[in-house]
Order: sequence, then structure tokens, then C-alpha cells
Amino acid sequence: MTDRILLVDDDRRLAEMLGVYLADRGVESDHRPTAAQGLAAARTGDYAAVVLDVMLPDGDGFDVLRTLRAETDLPVVMLTARGDELDRIVGLELGADDYLPKPFNPRELLARIKAVLRRRPTAPPPADALTFGRLRIDPGARRVDVDGEDRPLTSHQFELLLALARAAGRVLSREQLLREATGEELDAFDRSIDVHISRIRAAIEDDPKAPRRITTVRGVGYVFNTRQDGEDPR
Repeated sequence: MTDRILLVDDDRRLAEMLGVYLADRGVESDHRPTAAQGLAAARTGDYAAVVLDVMLPDGDGFDVLRTLRAETDLPVVMLTARGDELDRIVGLELGADDYLPKPFNPRELLARIKAVLRRRPTAPPPADALTFGRLRIDPGARRVDVDGEDRPLTSHQFELLLALARAAGRVLSREQLLREATGEELDAFDRSIDVHISRIRAAIEDDPKAPRRITTVRGVGYVFNTRQDGEDPR
């Protein structure tokens, strides 16, 4: 593993410790202690992923995340205060690929970095676009649109949507959905997939509060519907 990681965190002692730990395991890290410096580095540097703290001296990590999502498709792992569930939910809703509460074991951070990097597409898959009424999913271009209007998703969210669409009409449990999308196993206590589904619905549904394309089968999982009321499924 030789990817270069951008670490945005004002804890210099932590950054130095992580830099040594990651370097010993073949991962180069580039540290920036402020939101402004982190954004500048992300815009000009060649990074595989960003590790981003929520609390920064000159701004909010969530604002940095919003900008990164608007300008790049870099995977982002958020660092949050231990036990602060709201921070984790907000981060996922804004497009973070994963989160890790502080304090943490560096080995777990490395595992999460590797996990988000595995989700990156290695090459455009040789597949035709999938069309469901007004919704179009193009695996090659990694683009989703409704009525021709682009509906941006994070890389992880795109993989989840694509997995659901390819299994259209079949109910997938959370475990099956993550396995189909990424090849990974779901942690029994990890409900982040529900947040990602919520964000997908916000992007593709006419009314996210009353979804027709992706519906919940209570106690089982999710299903992508091939036909929605008023739409031609062809």
C-alpha cells in the first residue's frame, strides 16, 4: 500500500505519532493543522484519501467536508469526539465515507483507510447504463441522473445504489447490500448504511420522505423497485 493520505487535525502530537505509524506500514501521510491549510492541500495535492477532524482551530470540519464533496471525490474518514453520535450522523449525511471516534487505535484507522480505498473503482466496468423510468445509472461514467439532471453521490453511495439496482426487485439485507457493493462484511452495530441510503434517497427520490425507488422492508432490508407509480420502467 503506497497511497498518500492527507491528515487534517490540529493535534500535532497525534499527527506525528500517526505519521510514523503509517509510514512504517507503507502509507505516506501529509499533515495540515487547520481547515484552510487542509483545503489548500486537498486542492493541489495528489491524495488517495483524507482523514479529517471535526474540531479545527479556524473552522468546522463539516464545512471542510462540504467543500471537499463539492469539489472532489476524495474518500473522507472523519474523526469525531468519543460518544458523539450526532457528529457521526452529520458527517455521514454530508458525504463522509467513514468515521472514527477519538481516542482510537492507529491500527483501526489504518484498517478504515484501507477499507475506503478498496471501494475505489479500478476501471470503468464494461456495463451498459441502467434505466428505470426517469432514473439513469451509468456504471462506466459513475453518473446518476433523473430527467437528465445529474444527482451527485459519493463513491460509496454510488456502489450501494448500483448494487440495489442490479438486484432490482429483490430484497437485500444490510449485510447483503454491503457485501454486494464493497465485498466487505457489516459490523453488527454499524448503522451507517442507513444514513447512506437516506442520502441516496435525498438525491434520487421525488419525495425522500415517501420513497418509491428504494423502499424499506421492515426487519429485513431494502429493495430497489423496478416500477414506480406514474413511470415507465423501460
